[in-house]
Amino acid sequence: MTRLNRITIDRLKQIPRIATVWEGDRRPMHHRAEAEPIPWGRQGEDSDCIIWLDSGHGKVRGISIVPASSGYEPVVRTLLQAIEAPQGGLAPARPQKVIVCNRELQFYLRGALQDLDIAVDYEAALPLIDDLFSALQQPKSLATAQLPQRYSQAMQARAMEIWELAPWHSLNEQQILAVELNHWDLDTLYISVLGMGGVEYGLLMYRSLASLTQFRERVLMGEQSSKQMQEAFLEQDCLFLNFELFTDQDATLPSLQDRHWSKMVDAPDIVKPDFGSIHPLEGMRGQLVEQEGAVLLVVLEAIKRFFSKYRSQLESPVCVPLKGTYQIANPEKTQAPSLKVTVKTLPEVTRVLSAQTNQAIADDFAGSTGGSGFPTLRDDYIPQGTLILLVEFALSELNYLRQNRPIVYQSQSQADYGLAPTLPAVIVQTSRPKAKTLVGQLQRAGGIQSVCFNFGRDPKQQLKLNLGLFQTGDGELHLFAEYDASHPLDQQLLKHWESWQKAAKGHCLVIVATGLTGQSQGKPTLKDMVAVFEAHYRTPKDLQLPPLLLS
Repeated sequence: MTRLNRITIDRLKQIPRIATVWEGDRRPMHHRAEAEPIPWGRQGEDSDCIIWLDSGHGKVRGISIVPASSGYEPVVRTLLQAIEAPQGGLAPARPQKVIVCNRELQFYLRGALQDLDIAVDYEAALPLIDDLFSALQQPKSLATAQLPQRYSQAMQARAMEIWELAPWHSLNEQQILAVELNHWDLDTLYISVLGMGGVEYGLLMYRSLASLTQFRERVLMGEQSSKQMQEAFLEQDCLFLNFELFTDQDATLPSLQDRHWSKMVDAPDIVKPDFGSIHPLEGMRGQLVEQEGAVLLVVLEAIKRFFSKYRSQLESPVCVPLKGTYQIANPEKTQAPSLKVTVKTLPEVTRVLSAQTNQAIADDFAGSTGGSGFPTLRDDYIPQGTLILLVEFALSELNYLRQNRPIVYQSQSQADYGLAPTLPAVIVQTSRPKAKTLVGQLQRAGGIQSVCFNFGRDPKQQLKLNLGLFQTGDGELHLFAEYDASHPLDQQLLKHWESWQKAAKGHCLVIVATGLTGQSQGKPTLKDMVAVFEAHYRTPKDLQLPPLLLS
């Protein structure tokens, strides 16, 4: 049986215990509880409603909707929410006793609540609960996140250091790190880094390896409803740091001159760190206590030091054994002024998780395409905030780079450029560290073989797009820009590209440049260019690409 951790028990015991009896039960519902239809998964899934009621005062303290297939954990989760963050502005309180009308649930609650001094009794009928289920209200909104005041400022500053460190440029979510604390009743936290896919950024810090692997197995099971996915999410046992990204929709692109046409890969104008905890018996909680704040401060500092030392090795495509031990100041400054913390990679765990993920993707792809062999499409190589330029590039400048610049250069054998004095080029302009990372990724992927613009559609925003794609030597496709099919400037840009590549007999260039934040922004000079990949232009038909749908 899942047990509450000591920090949670200590926190809940600080809530006053009052002489009151609560009733609780779980009943099936015959309609969906979502306010809007889900965009994927099975429709019309059966749901259960959980209610906890203060029978002495006749007030509902907690209510939630869960999948009918879920276990008893959501009942405990709703009870703990009723204790700590009750409905309707009621004061937090622990009951003296709770009553249920299900024997199995009674035994489960006795085990789960045994450290909270709450008696659990059984009664065959609960009339008040019966009445309430006929007038069910919507679930309560989540409580506002709250950091421990003592550490709030330091936690946010440490989080922004992690944002600047950007560990997701080096590790994907299968490449697990172990942080050995041996303090605060925690032996080891297992870290999964989110962000390489460019969708969500942060760190999941699992309290056990079993919780991490169980969650990944649930996610990889295949088609599931949103309620099932929500339940899998809430069954994790971890601390987390997520980054909310906010973009100024009114921001304009830099003014570019001559034949430099640009697209800016979306970058956030504001980044806001969010901390919290997830536990199978608590659900998601944003109100952290001081010990949890101290844990996060120490773990984030250890991860920062580990990345500072091993960044280049961590970017290797093969996970290798790495280990670092650090003395880190104890924020609580009690008992031990500093803590010995060890961070290490887990190559064997990474291999297992990567194999499971690759197999699940292959199975899902084979089922959806009939095994047509569609190449992998990725969007995690081009860094956020990158400027994409489509330009004509003079052959004389290309010859200079080939002969005089100490840069990474990939040549096409027996290239015939005809009589054209220029070649069409995609210039990827970013910061120097990100350019170095990108070039290393492209080299490990076998360089860039071709450039393609393929039709795509975003049904949610009702957009028709032309997707700029690189094909690397390993056969994978990489998204570098999206062009609006209804925007005149975007379409004029692609018409220019089409005429340029025809004049160059299908030859083109991909150039990685630095200088994004300097005077050469949008106009990189030869000194800014760190890599050149000679490539071919390919049509979607050449690459056997169907129109793509964003899902």
